[in-house]
Amino acid sequence: MNTLGYAILGVLARTPCSGYELAAYLEVLWPAKHSQIYPLLNKMEQKGLVAYEHVEQTGRPDKKTYSITDQGREALGSWVEEKPADPAVRDEFLIKVYSMWLTDEENARKLILERISKLKLRVTVREKKIASVEKDHTRASSKHFGRYVLLNRSNVLDKEEISWCKWVLNLMDNPLIVKFVIGFIGAGTFNTLIRGISMLSEC
Repeated sequence: MNTLGYAILGVLARTPCSGYELAAYLEVLWPAKHSQIYPLLNKMEQKGLVAYEHVEQTGRPDKKTYSITDQGREALGSWVEEKPADPAVRDEFLIKVYSMWLTDEENARKLILERISKLKLRVTVREKKIASVEKDHTRASSKHFGRYVLLNRSNVLDKEEISWCKWVLNLMDNPLIVKFVIGFIGAGTFNTLIRGISMLSEC
C-alpha cells in the first residue's frame, strides 16, 4: 500500500469519513485528489483494511461513510513504527522561480505576488480550522492532537514562505543589489539581471 493509503487509515482511525471529507482532512497530511482517493478506498475495502456503510441523505445523493477495520488499525500501527522515508518536495512554483530570468519584471513580480496571496488565503482558512479544535484537542492524549499540531505546522511554514517571498521582492527592488549585479555582468534587461543573480548564487 502506498503512503496515501496509510494517510487515509490515519484519518479513519480518528473518525469515519466520506471520500469528500477525507480529502479535506488529508490537506495537512498528504494532499490528494478525489480521483486518487476513491479508487484506493475501493482497493483498501477489498483488502479488509476499511469498511463502509451507505448513508441516506435527504435532497442529496446517498454517500458511503468509511471506517477503519481492526486489520486496518493493525496495519497502520505497524507502519507507524517503520522509519519514514526522506521527504520529497515537488512544487511547480519553485521551478518557475528558478527560471524566471526568462520572463520580464512584471511577470516575475506577478509570480511572487500571486504566491503570497495564495499563501495568505490558506493561512486564513487554516486558522479557522485551528480555532475549531484548539479548545479541546491541545493535549497529546486527544485523538485529534496530531491534526491540531500539523495544522499549526502548515501555518508556520506558509507564514515563513510569505516572509521569503517578500524578501525576494525586496531583492528585486533593492537598487544596491541591482547596481552590484549590473556592474558584474554589464548593463542589460531585467532578465539578464535575474540571470546574473542566479550565477552569483551558484544555483
